[in-house]
Amino acid sequence: MTRKQTPSSAGTPTAPTGADRFNEDRASYTVRGSGQPDLEAGVAAIRDTVKTLKPKPGVYRMLDARGDVLYVGKARALKNRVANYTQVANLTNRLQRMVSQTRRMEIVTTNSEAEALLLEAQFIKRFRPPYNVLLRDDKSFPFILLRMDHAYPRIMKHRGARKAKGSYYGPFASAGSVNTTINALQKLFLLRSCTDSFFSRRDRPCLLYQIKRCAAPCVGRIDEGGYDALVQQAKDFLGGKSSAVQSDLERQMGEAAEKLDFESAAMLRDRLRAATFIQGSQAVNASGVGDADVFALAEKGGQVGIQAFFVRGGQNWGHRAFFPSHTQEVEPAQVLANVLAQFYEEVPPPRTILIDRILPDQPVVEEAFAATAGHRVEISIPQRGDRRRLMEQAQRNATEALERRLAESGTKAKVMRELAEFLELPEVPQRVEIYDNSHIQGAKAVGGMVVAGPEGFIRNQYRKFNIKTAQTNDDFAMMREVMTRRFERLQRESSSADVDQSDQQGRGEGEWPDLVLIDGGKGQMSAVRDTLEELGIEDVPLIAIAKGPDHGREGREVFHFPDGREKTLPVNSPVLFQLQLWRDEVHRFAIGAHRAKRSRAITASPLDEIPGIGPARKRALLLHFGTAGRVRAASLEDLQRAPGVSAAVAQTVYDYYHSSG
Repeated sequence: MTRKQTPSSAGTPTAPTGADRFNEDRASYTVRGSGQPDLEAGVAAIRDTVKTLKPKPGVYRMLDARGDVLYVGKARALKNRVANYTQVANLTNRLQRMVSQTRRMEIVTTNSEAEALLLEAQFIKRFRPPYNVLLRDDKSFPFILLRMDHAYPRIMKHRGARKAKGSYYGPFASAGSVNTTINALQKLFLLRSCTDSFFSRRDRPCLLYQIKRCAAPCVGRIDEGGYDALVQQAKDFLGGKSSAVQSDLERQMGEAAEKLDFESAAMLRDRLRAATFIQGSQAVNASGVGDADVFALAEKGGQVGIQAFFVRGGQNWGHRAFFPSHTQEVEPAQVLANVLAQFYEEVPPPRTILIDRILPDQPVVEEAFAATAGHRVEISIPQRGDRRRLMEQAQRNATEALERRLAESGTKAKVMRELAEFLELPEVPQRVEIYDNSHIQGAKAVGGMVVAGPEGFIRNQYRKFNIKTAQTNDDFAMMREVMTRRFERLQRESSSADVDQSDQQGRGEGEWPDLVLIDGGKGQMSAVRDTLEELGIEDVPLIAIAKGPDHGREGREVFHFPDGREKTLPVNSPVLFQLQLWRDEVHRFAIGAHRAKRSRAITASPLDEIPGIGPARKRALLLHFGTAGRVRAASLEDLQRAPGVSAAVAQTVYDYYHSSG
């Protein structure tokens, strides 16, 4: 059996032109088998849904034959909006492709269009549909949290859900900017950053007190009233009243100097310097802006870049460039609107959002953000003054960031073309799978697979394999097991799938690799090659990367081909750097998986194998008997006397160790 050939391009298809576009469209919308792209079948499925709809606000999802979400949209009137998809002649090529893959729809009605917009953003984040504009930066933004659930509030960095009681300040563009700001705030306000358990155990000040970054409330060096005053100053400073805080510190420093209390005056001077550092370290002049987020969009070469500035209390808390995907044939204003909706699905909106163009349905967007934030949110295009200058700076940054990305992409594309030529591939690989094993003399063996594409590593498609059959210290047997499990599954999915491989782009599990890279030498190459031949797979390109004669020296790698040939690259070759990067990543991933498995084994107990014995009962037995061996040797009466162990549980444990079978 030979695998199906997958298209060479991954991600969102770009629209061709002229005769190519006509031929592609005609082929794409013709029935080629069950579940294949079929424009008439897609329109029929949508029409069936329209019959049941009413002109109410809500969210609709288009699903393909496998049940995967193709697109999520919101509407003021669902019946009217969804019916538009049946007017094929008015749809762009991108939407026609989407309709041709649609086999059913799911509908959720809402009370308002604003509520639908919020639900749409949640669904997009959850399902990552291939026809929606996607904000690819899925990392949560860090905040500064002034935690208020203790008599002496703690200042700390925070990510994720905001469940803890306290005041949150952010978002910051990066963890580095948060850490720098917290360090300066500790010098400025002397607030503690230690955990509550560490705080409760102290009997003398820690090092932070010695270097004047904490007031040491843990050992009574400051009373609760004095600490509350510092907390209030921190709130004022972070809330935009930095000038008032600085004036108060200057006044206190002057008074201390007049009283000849030079030690206190020097400490206040250092705190003022910390305040000046925070304000002077801003890369963007945001004075006079207050609390606002600034977004500017640039487009070039078919790609879109969006620059965001985060300003709070007139202070710039960092900036971030976004490069959303699936933006082809989408108006820039709509791209910006979709990015904002997804961004503020997690981050609370400020009172002011500055943008460089009018959004579609802007009043609805404002209403939705206000419902999320709990206060009025104004979205506007600045026309003059400080806000206009800040917007112009954001626009310049957006253009420069996009140009840098395009230049990097061009360089990366050149490297990938050279890589394909060196490895003798028919075309540039769109999906590369890299494999490695990790173990200690065969124990706790784990195989690792990492996936890379044109945009870099695809981390949500990494996979680990707990080695089951190859229990000895045999790297080749382990590699054969990993390859067998991976490619047998691919064969099953290919033979049973209702859609061809072109409809599986982006789903990961069912995608065939364009290149398999193995961390190893001739032996690993032979093991993988023979395994795939036994499975009847003949057209997956294989390469093994070994460290060469100077084992351990970077740059002397030898590349082994399935036919036994070997190649090397110059030490300073960009292609070599790319292959080393892939090899090092799978090595890191496999070692991490092995260490995690080993750590779990260290904490494991023989009691884990007894059915019906959970963590609480296991803990009760170990506390009473001391070791698992003593539990095994205990009589039924001794087991029954253990606190927290019922007669039935004691009987279960006794029978497990003393049954004749």
